Amino acid sequence: MNFPLFVARRIYRENDGQRMVSRPAIRIATAGVAIGLAVMIVSVCVVFGFKHTIRDKVVGFGSHIQVGDFMTLQAGESFPIQMGDSMMNVLRQTEGVSHVQRFAMKQGILKTDEDFLGVVFKGVGPEFDSTFIHQNMVEGSIPVFSDSVSSNRMLISKPMADKLRLKTGERIFAYFIDPNGVRARRFTISGIYQTNLTQFDNVMCFIDLYTAVRLNGWESDQVSGAEVSVGDFERVDDTEAIFINKVNRQVDRYGETYSTKTIRELNPQIFSWLDLLDLNVWIILALMTAVAGVTMISGLLIIILERTTMIGVLKALGARNKTIRRTFLWFATFMIGKGLLFGNLIGIGLVLLQRWTGLVKLDPETYYVSTVPVELNIPIILLLNVATLLISIFVLIAPSYLVSHIHPAKSMRYE
Repeated sequence: MNFPLFVARRIYRENDGQRMVSRPAIRIATAGVAIGLAVMIVSVCVVFGFKHTIRDKVVGFGSHIQVGDFMTLQAGESFPIQMGDSMMNVLRQTEGVSHVQRFAMKQGILKTDEDFLGVVFKGVGPEFDSTFIHQNMVEGSIPVFSDSVSSNRMLISKPMADKLRLKTGERIFAYFIDPNGVRARRFTISGIYQTNLTQFDNVMCFIDLYTAVRLNGWESDQVSGAEVSVGDFERVDDTEAIFINKVNRQVDRYGETYSTKTIRELNPQIFSWLDLLDLNVWIILALMTAVAGVTMISGLLIIILERTTMIGVLKALGARNKTIRRTFLWFATFMIGKGLLFGNLIGIGLVLLQRWTGLVKLDPETYYVSTVPVELNIPIILLLNVATLLISIFVLIAPSYLVSHIHPAKSMRYE
């Protein structure tokens, strides 16, 4: 029989009304662990949800890796690159790649009778993955984009529609200025989307790939580049390394050089901002662990002092200091376990409440989302529970040595 565990159970289950000090101390210590764990769970779930939501929005506009002309990716200007069937097959057959789609960019102006707006037209073809845009549609529908014929239909964002007072089904003129002069095209608004990622919503329109290529004056097999999606975001750099060896520095038949960039390299400001959130999480975890540890130390010291007589009796009966320390550490483990149980119930409950109701709102112009996004990550929550338990027990080892300073003869007269 495990004697320290047996005694700890008896002490923990004891319901002695005369012990007016230890019961509040136990409740406070348990509450400290519960609140600390709940805050840690909510913080981690919110940060993971926020990072992945913003990351998915950025990836939705630009995919994981872009393959294009070297000067386009380095200087930001629009130069064409050949993207025929042979190069598309090379990209599709690369390990880790899940989808490849072509695109062509063209700057222009949308104009109504009352106002005008400078925008970027993104031409996409039949292989365009519309899942992201479909999830963020406000009204209308996504047209069937083509690389061989123009439908003169386009998608615009809600900020654009609000500024120009446009609705689906209406027609609008677009003007394009180049060295050959000014050209005009008339488009029909097929649908309106809104992602709340303002730096894209304010400028990005979607049209046919065929139309964008013609407006740029390029050959039919030339585009701005190809967007490559990978199966695992954490393997983006590995996939790009393969492209660097297989694709980069090759020259197409027009004399342009292929190059690649990851979504992190294309949008360094956004991803640097998201990386800063990790520091906030570590600070919160450290503070909440410290709170739980301090309350547990205080509770254990109060319990040891209140049990001084019992400790003296156990020593008089032959119990060693090591055995008594283990007894109180087992007692602390029971308190921590109860605190972890309530902490999980509170933390996971708040996360599920936010996921189902979107109770806590945010300003989308500042945070890019209208409600606080959460992501319930079970492995991380289990790791938080284990880490909290181990750290709490570890910080109690030193205070438990107080029992070695209690002498049997003096403690039996202690009240």
